[in-house]
Order: sequence, then C-alpha cells, then structure tokens
Amino acid sequence: MKILKYAGVLIAIACLALLGYGGTGYWAALSDADVLGAHADELISGRRGGDSLGVRYRDILITVEDPNFWDHSGLDISTPGAGLTTITQSLAKRVAFDEFRPGLRKIRQTGYALGLEVRLSKAQILALWLDTLEMGEGPNGWIVGFHDASAALYGRPPASLTETQFIRLVAVLIAPASFNLTEHDTALDERTSRIQRLIAGVCGPTDNSDVWLDGCRSPSDEGVKPAS
Repeated sequence: MKILKYAGVLIAIACLALLGYGGTGYWAALSDADVLGAHADELISGRRGGDSLGVRYRDILITVEDPNFWDHSGLDISTPGAGLTTITQSLAKRVAFDEFRPGLRKIRQTGYALGLEVRLSKAQILALWLDTLEMGEGPNGWIVGFHDASAALYGRPPASLTETQFIRLVAVLIAPASFNLTEHDTALDERTSRIQRLIAGVCGPTDNSDVWLDGCRSPSDEGVKPAS
C-alpha cells in the first residue's frame, strides 16, 4: 500500500510539474505579445497577412492546415485533418524556442499558444505564422515565409498565383525539406491533387490525425510519401 501511495504522490508531483512547465509558456506569450502584435500589424499593413491572400486562397490554406482555426483557442485534438499542431502551436514553436524538439517541449509550446490566443487576434496570429513558415529549398536557397516563397518561385504575390500554384505552396508545408519546389516532384504533385480533391468537396480527412489526407487519395495513388 505504501508503494502505491508513494507512486500516487510522485504522479501528482509530475503532473503539477508539467502544468507548471506549460504555464511558463503561457506567461511568456503574454509577455511577448505586445512586440509580436506590433510586428503582426506591420505585416498586415504591408499586405503580408492572411487577408492579402484573398478570401478563397486564405480559406484553402486554413482548410488544409488548421480547419478549426477561427474557432479554437490554440489547441484542437478532435477536428478531422487538424493533426497534433494548430497554426497557433506551429507559430509558438518558432517564436518561443531557440531550437524546438518534440517531447516535453510540446507542453510549453501549447501553453505559449494558449497565451497568444488570449492576447493576439486571429489575423495577427495568421500573419506571424505566414511570415515564419519554413517553405523549403528555392532557386536561391532555403525560403522562410509564404509570401517570400511565392515571390521566389513565381515572381508574384500569392493572390496573383493560379490556384494550382497556390495549392502547390500549401502542399509543401507538411514536410518542406522533403519536396522539390523547383523541379518535377511526383510526391508533391500527389499531395497537391489530394488538396484539390479536398477543397472540391469530394473527399475529407478520415480523422484528426489524417494530415496527409489519405481520405483524399485518388484511385491511382499508391500512397507514396516523400522520404523524411
């Protein structure tokens, strides 16, 4: 009985420690919010926010990356296709850590995301996320930022791209180091096709974890994914 009692105490202590670790992220986000918000407003006024994509393209991006973005408070573990990381958590990973590694840091990342949602608007969060996205290797090296990728690859802002070009940029976000943006890439073409079927309304993700959109595979798809 004593062993069970001590085990229970240790578990309780561990749970409190984890909650405390998440709390450090939450309070750090509140502290950082003014600076981040000011930068987001600069991006938005410079037409580098979500609205600058145009309503349809912005909605495509949200549908693929975080379908419940407008309604959740930073965390979503149930919406089909949402996966384990919301847009807000993805932003937190890049602004709250010098180097993010999976594991316990996910707790602080989530706390930070919850704090961002309290202090920043969805438009500000989306603008910051777009500006910090890892987009993969471009013609002149590694690209960071959705708008910068559009300029580097197509010479135009995202709103001026064809729908296929825009979706191709969205498609790389799941694994930017694994796709080839500058040459023909069968895996990237397949990912793009799955997204096109998704937004056409002919299919949907199978569950929360279906970020690869296996629920939108075509009959000819052999399930090839890029090497990680």
